[in-house]
Amino acid sequence: MSSHSNDGGRRRPGLLFIALTAGIGAATSLAVSHFMSSGSVPSITAFADAAAPAPAATPAKIDWIAAAPGRIEPRTGLVRVGAQLLGRIADVSVKLNDVVEEGELLIRLDDDEARARLQAAETEAASRKRERDAQSLDKAREDVRKAEDNVFSAERAQTNARFELEYELQAKRQGNGSDQRIADARKNMTSARDKLQKERAAYATAQAKSDVPAPSRLESSLQAARSDVAVAEALLEKTRIRAPVAGTILQLPAKAGEMVSPSPELALAVIGDMSLVRLKAEVDEFDVAKIKVGGKVVVKSNAYPGREFEGRVAQLAPTLASPKFALRGARRPTDVEVLEVTIDLNGDVPLLPGMRADAFFK
Repeated sequence: MSSHSNDGGRRRPGLLFIALTAGIGAATSLAVSHFMSSGSVPSITAFADAAAPAPAATPAKIDWIAAAPGRIEPRTGLVRVGAQLLGRIADVSVKLNDVVEEGELLIRLDDDEARARLQAAETEAASRKRERDAQSLDKAREDVRKAEDNVFSAERAQTNARFELEYELQAKRQGNGSDQRIADARKNMTSARDKLQKERAAYATAQAKSDVPAPSRLESSLQAARSDVAVAEALLEKTRIRAPVAGTILQLPAKAGEMVSPSPELALAVIGDMSLVRLKAEVDEFDVAKIKVGGKVVVKSNAYPGREFEGRVAQLAPTLASPKFALRGARRPTDVEVLEVTIDLNGDVPLLPGMRADAFFK
């Protein structure tokens, strides 16, 4: 009885193995019959290929040789204009986004005192001239006296022409002027400037003669009075804050009635020539040798994600310097010096001065 039980226990594993083998064989037969019915039987290599892992994706090719951070700025850069003396703003002649020409009046400080000083100096100079002309003077200095008088008259004519142009430009902005009157004022200004240069050259020639005697007391008094006129005129000119370059008014924090003083940090107006937008980028010294004038550049900005702006390298700085554009994060002691690279952007781009941007040099 025990031996029969042991035989039965040994036969059960054999029956299970036969059942499993039959099942696998049946599945294999079904698979082969399926592929044969479809007209193709897969090879062993096909099964191996299906089991093998997929190859890794090839990384995209980078078509730039260097990258650098930078900031957008106008053609002339951001030109900050400030006051030359302490005073109160009497008038602001321009507005934001106005296009101004070089030398145009932007802001006028209170000039009552300066005008009074100039008028007093001119009156004194005229009195000294009458005294000089009433006396018989050395004939050897006649050419020098005449040249001095011509220079002084030309200086007064240039001052009057400048005030005339200033008035006409301001009247045009207020809607009361005309293009013809402005053109005439510009023509007068140019003629006065040319005449002054001519008279100064003639005065230098007359004074350079070796036989010219020293000036008399009356002549010296007249020269001193005319010097006071020049000083008073220079003081009056400092009450005028003019545009040093042609461009667009980008910032105008000045307000009429405010007190201002000479300060490098206090800009009353910021001007830039927006006819051409540039990127000032800072290239690490390790990449300097790769950058050439005329090279193509692609510029990207976080303000316009997904867009690229094309440009070219217009200028390279002659020397390395410390970075001006702080990276997003603290600087490390191992940070390198950089080369400032000017990049002209093609076409009309929407990038604004002061925006951060990155340059990718091809």
